[in-house]
Formats: sequence, structure tokens, C-alpha cells
Amino acid sequence: MTSPTAPARPVNRPHWRFTGWLLAAVWLFFLNIPFVTALHQPELWRRLLGLVSVITFAVAYVLIFEWGRARRQQHRPIPADRARLLIAVLLAIGLAGIPGTGGDWLTTLVFVAAAAVFLLPSVEALVVVVLAAATPPVTSRLVPGWESESTVVFAVLLASFAMFGVSRLAQRNGELQAAQAEIRRLAVAEERARTARDLHDILGHSLTVVAVKAELAGRLLELDPARAAVEIADVERLAREALADVRGTVGAYRGVDLASEVAGARSALAAAGVVAELPETVPELPADRDELFGWAVREGVTNVVRHSGARRCVIRVDPAAVEVRDDGRGPAGESAGAGHGLVGLRERAARLDATVTVARASGGRGFLLRVTVPDPDGRTPG
Repeated sequence: MTSPTAPARPVNRPHWRFTGWLLAAVWLFFLNIPFVTALHQPELWRRLLGLVSVITFAVAYVLIFEWGRARRQQHRPIPADRARLLIAVLLAIGLAGIPGTGGDWLTTLVFVAAAAVFLLPSVEALVVVVLAAATPPVTSRLVPGWESESTVVFAVLLASFAMFGVSRLAQRNGELQAAQAEIRRLAVAEERARTARDLHDILGHSLTVVAVKAELAGRLLELDPARAAVEIADVERLAREALADVRGTVGAYRGVDLASEVAGARSALAAAGVVAELPETVPELPADRDELFGWAVREGVTNVVRHSGARRCVIRVDPAAVEVRDDGRGPAGESAGAGHGLVGLRERAARLDATVTVARASGGRGFLLRVTVPDPDGRTPG
């Protein structure tokens, strides 16, 4: 005789809930022994009592098993006090049928032991199993006419062992599902962080240039209206581009390329009154490196325009590195490299095993941002 088992995987669909009930109930076939004994009782009251007790026991067992199974699926603890009460109810129902089932009531101990293993803490469940296994040989000595029922003893031990495996499987399955839920939560959080980082990098640069050009246009409005009109037109163009960037980011992340960023840097630096020394052309690079270098130029130029107070900015590009340096205030001590933009740049660089360097420019004045990609053999260019 084996113990009832139920699938450990939690499923919310109705047909799987029905399957759980069925798998719990199918093993009740082994209650046919006390059921048949009750049917053959010569006295009506014994017959009725035996049949009612066996049927009640079967229904109670299925309900109790399904209750415990549902709580495990929902990752909810099984209250020990309630579990003890339910085990006691099962045992009481089995004992109540003795006048109608005789010694065959011992078959119900198999289900009592299995339910105890499924519902109770390990130590308490072990006590119940030992008592259930010891009951048949003890009662055979105390009650005349009752056999030792060694088959019941074996069934109690086998059912308890099988239910222990089912319980551990259900527990591990619950832990696995909890881990999967946590992974999904972290994936969503990471995606949100990535979206926030990209929006910061895209809008931070664009809106900085818009602010600088709007400020310049305000100063030129009375001195040079024609030049002010040009700057206002640039502000409008940049605002439209920023809007397009946001839409592109929301729909599908906007690509960044080095050539476009160098061209944008030329316009931004000119509007900020910073003398720019930029490469006329950029080398052809692999797509991932070209994008990384584009982000580096964008972040470096944003820093020059927004924070540095520089008068001159130099951008150098070669196949293995990109460098943005200025003659402004330079990094601010321990906070250097702690901004959101540089954090995002480091995350992108880490995907290519690239190195991000933030330091003072040569001569002790100014800001230096350098991104270096290692050679295929793992060496980082100097």
C-alpha cells in the first residue's frame, strides 16, 4: 500500500485543482478493506456505523489533504495547532468505526500517518508514524481476535516515507517558485533602472544644450537679434530632437553612434562658448564599441557644458579609446565619477570589459574622461 500523493507544482487553472483532488482520492481505494468488513456486519447498526465512518474518514482525509496542499501552493505556513486538531479528527473518525470495521480500522492509520508527515513538523510527524506503526502489533496482543496486521505496519512506514518525499518536493518546488518570482522582480527593477539611466543620459545632454542656447539667445536678443533668432531656432530643433529621443527610448531604445555625438558636441560646445578641438572624422568601429564611445563623448561634453566652466575642450578618438578633456575646474574630490551619467557609462563599459578613467587633466587642471577598450588578447592600451 502506498500513500496518496499530489503534484507539487502550483497551478491556478481549475482542471489542475480538480486533478489535485483526484490524486488525493484515488488512494482511498485501500479503504475497501474496512468498507467490505462493514458491509458484512450481521447487525444493522454496526453495518451503518462502519460504512458511515469509512465514508466520513475518506471525505475528511481528502479535504484535509487538499487544505494542506493549497496552503503549500500559496507559500503559506500550515498552522501547527490546526494540523494537530485535524490529525486528531482523522484518528477519532477511524476509532469511531471500530464496532463496524473491527480490527480492519487499523488501515486508517496509514492515512493518519501520511497526513501527519504532510502537515506536522518533522519531530511530531515522526512520533505519529512510530505510534501508528506500533499500534497493530500492540492491539493484536491486547484485543482478542485481532491479528497483528504486519501488512499495515509495512504500509504505514512505506506511506510515511513516500509522503515525506512528496512534502520535500513540494517545499523545494515552493522555494524554486519563490526564487523565480524574485528573479522576475529583479529583472523588472533592472529594466526600470536601465530605462531611467538611458532617459537621464539622453535628456541630460539635450536639455543642457537647450538651456545654454536659450541663455545665449537671451543675451543676444538686444545686441544681435539675427544671431539670437538662429540660437532660438537651434533651441527649437534641439527640443524636437529631445522629444524624438524620448519617444525612441520608450518605444525601442535609441541607438547612439560616435559620429553623431561628435557632431552634436561641436554644436553644444560652440553654443557654450567653449573652444572645441574635435576630430574631423572618426574611425570605423564595431557597433557596440561605436555606441559606447558615443555615450562617452555625450557624457564628457555634457560635463564640460554643465559643470566645468572650461574655455577649451579636446576630444580624441582612436580605435581603442576615446578621450574628452577640458581646462575647467576638474573632478570634485571623492565625488568624482559618482554622477548618474558616469555610473551609466561604467555599466555600459563593463559589458565590453572596457575601462572608464575619470581624473584631472595633465597639469593638474581640468577634467579628463577616458574610455579604453582592451585588445582582443586582453591587453588594455596605454
